[in-house]
Amino acid sequence: MRSHPIGTGPFKFVEYKPNQSIKVARNSDYWKPGRPYLDGIEYTIIANRSTAILAFVAGKFDMTFPYEVSVPLVKDVRNQAPQAICEVKPMNGRANLLVTDAPPFDNPVLRRAMQLSLDRKSFIDILGEGQYDMGAVLQPPPEGIWGMPLEMLQQLSGYGPDVQKNREEARAMMRSLGYGPDNRLRLKVSARNIAWYRDPAAILIDQLKEIWIDAELETVETANWVPKLMRKDFTVAMSLSGSAVDDPDNQFYENYSCRSSRNYTGCNREVDALIDRQSAESDPTKRKELVWQIERKLIEDAVRPIIFFMRQGTCWQPEVKGLTLMENSIFNSWRMEDVWLDK
Repeated sequence: MRSHPIGTGPFKFVEYKPNQSIKVARNSDYWKPGRPYLDGIEYTIIANRSTAILAFVAGKFDMTFPYEVSVPLVKDVRNQAPQAICEVKPMNGRANLLVTDAPPFDNPVLRRAMQLSLDRKSFIDILGEGQYDMGAVLQPPPEGIWGMPLEMLQQLSGYGPDVQKNREEARAMMRSLGYGPDNRLRLKVSARNIAWYRDPAAILIDQLKEIWIDAELETVETANWVPKLMRKDFTVAMSLSGSAVDDPDNQFYENYSCRSSRNYTGCNREVDALIDRQSAESDPTKRKELVWQIERKLIEDAVRPIIFFMRQGTCWQPEVKGLTLMENSIFNSWRMEDVWLDK
């Protein structure tokens, strides 16, 4: 599947050249008559985000990779290529702080202290120029229909606006564990080696210093990233998770269920039972109450603290037609079956 993928989508795999390009061609046997319009798509791999944007501005590409343009870079595109069309959309993608249950992190006090050290607003302001969102596990409103309202969220541990108060509480927890200015905890923070992961990891490392944790960034190549997490071959990691649909099952069963291979941080049978209960509940109001109960429990136990929800940009040249971006998924507008070129 990594080198010769198959499927029933609108395009067929043609060629993959590592670190160069991916090519797909129109699937003449696609189930939807008359689709796709395009004969093929070529994705050119450019590791440096700024270099890729310069190439797009110069007219070498019809569009950017979906949701890859950061908020600051959208401004650059609009200034340098005013004919281009750019949209910044919520992605239903969240930044997670992953902490294993290996000693000393099997102590929930340490995990709670790390959660209390987070200044989420700084992440949002630095990376998204204030356009990112704060949330728990489910996509926050108004785009998300299951997420907890901000005023309710801010009552929970680590989400209140008084960051210094939170950090004082965190430092008291660290002292109770024997840490302090003269006895600092040293660790590595693992992150996938792309900007989406590296940039928030750098901010995280800086913030952890506030509670006497000195961290070193360990970058991991994309092909090795998920296998590393599944082996639990990390101590602390900055990760991202996305949802194909805005539904609690999508996040809870994949990331928090005791039965999931992508539960990287440990199992809680009480949470597992609640996940099954909310999935079986047919009344949306009652189900939402169960969803929020699960979110509160995860926050109290500092399980995979959510740092922010991203909003990223996609830009395309005027000749690209028929592109529709989603408000609640980074996956569902990539089929490209309705896209065509007016040139």
